[in-house]
Amino acid sequence: MKAQSSIEALYALVFAVCVLLALFLLTSCGAKEAAAPEMQPVAKGQSVVFPKGSPGAERLGVERVEAPMERDLVLPARLTWDEDRTVRIFPPFAGRVTRVIAKVGDRVAAGQPLVEIMSPDFGQAQADARKAQADLALATQALDRQKDLNAHGVSAAKDLQQSEADYARARAEADRAVGRLTNYGQLVGNDNRFVLKSPVAGTVVERNLNPGQELRPDQPGAPLFVVTDPTRLWAVIDATEADLPVLKLGIPLVISSNQFPDDAFSGELTQLSDFVDPVTRTVKVRGVVPNASRILKGEMYVSARVKVPKGDYPTVNPKAVYLSGVRNYVFVRSDANTFVRKPVRVGREADGRVPVFSGLKEGDEAVVAGNLFLEQILSSARPEGGATAKK
Repeated sequence: MKAQSSIEALYALVFAVCVLLALFLLTSCGAKEAAAPEMQPVAKGQSVVFPKGSPGAERLGVERVEAPMERDLVLPARLTWDEDRTVRIFPPFAGRVTRVIAKVGDRVAAGQPLVEIMSPDFGQAQADARKAQADLALATQALDRQKDLNAHGVSAAKDLQQSEADYARARAEADRAVGRLTNYGQLVGNDNRFVLKSPVAGTVVERNLNPGQELRPDQPGAPLFVVTDPTRLWAVIDATEADLPVLKLGIPLVISSNQFPDDAFSGELTQLSDFVDPVTRTVKVRGVVPNASRILKGEMYVSARVKVPKGDYPTVNPKAVYLSGVRNYVFVRSDANTFVRKPVRVGREADGRVPVFSGLKEGDEAVVAGNLFLEQILSSARPEGGATAKK
């Protein structure tokens, strides 16, 4: 009995210790839970305030808003042929290719033959020209005869007038028929062989025909030849609306390509489009790039770099700017524990900096790490829950 009493006393002692330990743990947790809210940041209007001594404020990354700086604006671009020095040649007559004279890469002069075509249509044009010349010769003889007769009083005045009208019609038809041939660099002949010639001097950069191929003037598709001057190219640039304030006619361009990373090619901005593409929201900008070495090629993708001079606007780290709803915001530290949300209007990022047109000033301390955490605090404090933030 004595041993049993000792065991019961021991159990009672262990139970009492467990109860005391449980009470101690519950008291400690309750104290922590009661103290935790005192260390949480709170939203006050457009500001988030941390309690003094709270480590949360120190964990936020902050960078100063810098002074206006000179920067480079880099825009995507594509090289094309200079259309002021380019011609696309189509067949004026239907026919069959009998001989291809020019090939891609050939330098051609204005009027140099490119291809020979056997064309019944051209033969008909030659026949029309010969007939018109014969009719003109006959009308000339008739007019001379009537002038002689009228001078001697043999023929009536109306006969002379009729001869003059016939001569005028024959002259007009001859000019039309012969002019159609000379317009294509051909003389009046009696064969069906048409020689298609280059209207300008340049380099043949494209050929889309083969011997024996049948051609038609109304045939859809690519031109027979493309002749251009590849020593000067156009750079077609895609700019955004935010880039327009710094893009001016005549400013220099620096063209670079991934294929030639060590080379830079100078150019000049020559044209700005008058409208914004409603789908891509881009503005077409065009520049001229000299290409005397012919290293650059048509349809090559390049980058166009524009030197942007120092402006009147400070710059900020792009990580500081975030989107909430339809507006951009930046949190600015006003003191050691207070962070104020400010709406901003910004430009396009360049060289790791974003120009700020309104909302910030030089020397402000902008939050670059933790701004979405601060936005969540403000959003949770609003009755409607606030807008969803996007980085």
